[in-house]
Amino acid sequence: MPYPDRYAYPDRFYPVVDSLDWVARLTKLGVGTIQLRSKNLDDAQSLQIVSDALEVTKGTPTKLVVNDYWRAAIVAGAKHLHLGQEDLVDADVKAIRDAGLTLGISTHDDAELETALRADPDYIALGPIFPTTLKSMRFAPQGIPKITEWKKRVGDIPLVAIGGIKFEQAREIFAAGADSIAVVSDITQHPDPDARVRAWLGRDAEAA
Repeated sequence: MPYPDRYAYPDRFYPVVDSLDWVARLTKLGVGTIQLRSKNLDDAQSLQIVSDALEVTKGTPTKLVVNDYWRAAIVAGAKHLHLGQEDLVDADVKAIRDAGLTLGISTHDDAELETALRADPDYIALGPIFPTTLKSMRFAPQGIPKITEWKKRVGDIPLVAIGGIKFEQAREIFAAGADSIAVVSDITQHPDPDARVRAWLGRDAEAA
């Protein structure tokens, strides 16, 4: 599907956070798309946090994206899901689609891109663009030129760049072909997260 403006999905600024507190904070700041990525939860815990996060965003313009926990997303009535390649292997894509969920998928190399495209995703994420210290990565940094290459290959499917990206690099990332930038540490580890979010939202409006 085409990506006509900044109100499409996902928004151009796309923070990824691991707690309800962060979801609430970003929702209050008017962030349009937020991914909740909270790892190592059992079925009951994942259903609880997804349900609570949906309650936080209820009645706001914020779209909540559930990372990994597709069963909880379906049961809780979420609208948006993100899966890594490992998660995709075990997921029931038909059940996900039958529940009306959008589906974003992570990619790191050619084989993963082919796998993701077979699932007819609503967006493709490419990373890590730059080195990241948040988690051990078995893939080397992709670099900005890879964004342009990937965008040519995915066509109208929105492309999300992720991995070590800071606000100061946003213009170059968008110019390379990214439709959206997923941000983690540039928000969560910033000394003034609220100011940083406002800067990103201003960038979003300028870049649209």
